[in-house]
This record gives sequence, structure tokens and C-alpha cells, in this order.
Amino acid sequence: MKRAIVVVIDSMGIGAMDDCREFNDIPECNTLKHVCEFNNGLNVPNLSKMGLGNIQEFKGIKKTDTPIAKYATMIEKSKGKDTTTGHWEIAGLISEKPFSTYPEGFPVELIEKFIKETNCGGILANKPASGTAIIEELNEEHHSTKFPIVYTSADSVFQIAVNTDLIPLETLYNWCEIARRILDEGNYNVSRVIARPYKIIDGKPTRISKDRRDYSMVPKHTLLNEIKDTGGQVIGIGKIEDIFSKSGITHAIHTGSNKEGLELTLKAIKNELPLNEIAYDKHSSQINPHASLIFTNLVDTDMLYGHRNNAKGYGEAIEEIDRYLSEILPALTDDDLFIITADHGCDPCVPGTDHTREKVPVLIYNKKTEGGDLGTLVGFDNVAKFIKDWIF
Repeated sequence: MKRAIVVVIDSMGIGAMDDCREFNDIPECNTLKHVCEFNNGLNVPNLSKMGLGNIQEFKGIKKTDTPIAKYATMIEKSKGKDTTTGHWEIAGLISEKPFSTYPEGFPVELIEKFIKETNCGGILANKPASGTAIIEELNEEHHSTKFPIVYTSADSVFQIAVNTDLIPLETLYNWCEIARRILDEGNYNVSRVIARPYKIIDGKPTRISKDRRDYSMVPKHTLLNEIKDTGGQVIGIGKIEDIFSKSGITHAIHTGSNKEGLELTLKAIKNELPLNEIAYDKHSSQINPHASLIFTNLVDTDMLYGHRNNAKGYGEAIEEIDRYLSEILPALTDDDLFIITADHGCDPCVPGTDHTREKVPVLIYNKKTEGGDLGTLVGFDNVAKFIKDWIF
């Protein structure tokens, strides 16, 4: 069985794209370079061995004359700098029209319809905001009114935050499903509705990552559909299931941290996942597929560190990923194609807390294939091409 494994290090961009100013970014943004500089270098021997340090100068990431992987810089074709756009393009779908953003908050008629159909009584915020900041700012009012906190960002997102000790998690998910339907019916072109549950921990509002859910627009046909439709297996780990709105996925499992995502990826590679338990169709979980795709998103770099301007934590997260590569790489077989890449940037060392429009690295490894420099590739969809050439 031919198998491909794709690990997306969420937001690990490597330099501004030429059109970055159109996306309100500065040419100086370079997530990985700045994280390396802030931490006085990173201890990532496996990523170095694969050739990451050969792509450009990253402090502390060594170059190698004998890279075990092929490596390249990829330039995004799609018009965006968000998770959905990046992942869809990785899977072969180009988004030529950017998703809509709402820098002044959402239209009155949209909010009124949301309040009416959810029967939530009212909402708080309705403005662009940092998620951690907005729940701290409005937590007391949320408790007194029980109104959900609705906010957006520079990305195309409709985010709903509630304290799940006050509003049940199931109610939050239901409100998100209602918002998704309203947005789709009204052609608001919003990429994602995001459930942002939190609790009060040690006296402070704290988001609960494992219970976050994303409700994306349904993508048109992608590589995932092509693999599934021809009898293959597509295992989504992390928020992959949400990003693709379940389209083209046969098995899925959510994660609460990068550590959990990496451990599950390793189990998937070793064929140790309980596939019957995580299959969408329990009666046909494709026990003997002709091909398999394991697709993992590691979100901590973006959610916990990029958006919170925490370059130290960002560096530690990359080092954690590298440590797991010490187990992942030896577990791969000759029939495995292993790819590491990113979906956009989120530079914690430049002004702002939003995503940045950046190029991304890609590392392509197979035990029998020689490593080397692929230069600059136009399109994240090159990943889909590599996988199709490998699987089909």
C-alpha cells in the first residue's frame, strides 16, 4: 500500500510574499527566521538533517551537504493567508477569490438573524479582537448576561466564545452550526465559524483547546476526495476534519495539543490507531485500502504562540516537533512519502497578532529517494501533485 503522511506546522512561514502589503503585512515578516533569532537558535537536528536549514539562513538550524529529504520554498497561489486557504491549496484547491473579512464587525442584519435563530438573547463584542483579550475584557458581562461573545479577526472568521460552565458545550456547537448555515445562505463568504469554549481556571478565563471546533465552508473537489472516491483511506488528525468540513475524509480524530497530534500521527504510521472507532462509516472503514493519506495539523505554533506574540513558546513547539521526528522517521516504510510544510505565517515578532502572508517551507522524504534542493515552487498545490504521483 502506498501511503503519504502530511504534517502541517500551522503558521510556520519563512518570509513575506511580494504581495504582502495587499494583506496589511510588512515585507519584514518571517515567522521561522524571527523565532530562531529570538531564541538564539533552535535545537532541531532532525529538521536540519532533512534540509530545512538549506532553504535559507535560520539561526541555529544547521545546513547539511547530505540532506535526507528534498526541500523547497513554496509560494501561495490563493488569495489569502488563513488556515482554510492554505490547507485547501495543499490539497490541490486554489482559492482565486479571497474570503470576506469584516474589520468593522458583522452586519446588523446578520447579527439580528443569529440572535433570533439561536434564541441567545443578544451578543457581546462584534468586532475584530484577540481571542484571549476579548474573553478577559467581556467575561464579567458574559456571566451577567449569558450572551455569547462574537468576534472576528483579520481572517475570515466568525468566532463564538462562551464559558462552558455557564453555557453548555453542546449549545455552543449548535450556535456555531446555526451561524454556519446563516452565513452560507446569505452568501457572506466567511471561511470559518469557530467555537471558542473557555473556563475559569485559577481565576483567569482560559480557552479549552481540545473542545475547539471549526465549521468551514465545504470545499470543492480536493485530493482528499480523489483518494477516498477511489477506495483509499484519508485519516485527519487535529482540526483537518473541520478545515475540510469532513469532505474527502474517512477517519478523523481531534487533538488538544501538538503533543497529542504527534503521538497520534506516530500511531497512525505504525498502524496502531483504532480505525473502527474513528471511522465515519463504521461498516466500511476500508481495512485494506489501496492507498492511505495521514493528514495532521499541529495548531499550537499558531494558536498558542503566533497569535499571542510568544516567540519563546513558538520555538519550544518546533523543538518538540523535532524530537518526535526521532521516532517518526525510523517508523516510516519504503512505501511512505512523508511531507512537512506550513499553511501561512503568524510572525510573533512583528506588530499585530494576526496571520502574515508568507511563503512556506516544504520537506519531502522517502527512505529510498535521494534528498536535494527543489528551489522555489509556485503553489502549495505542489504537495497534492507530489502525493498524487506517489499514490496513483
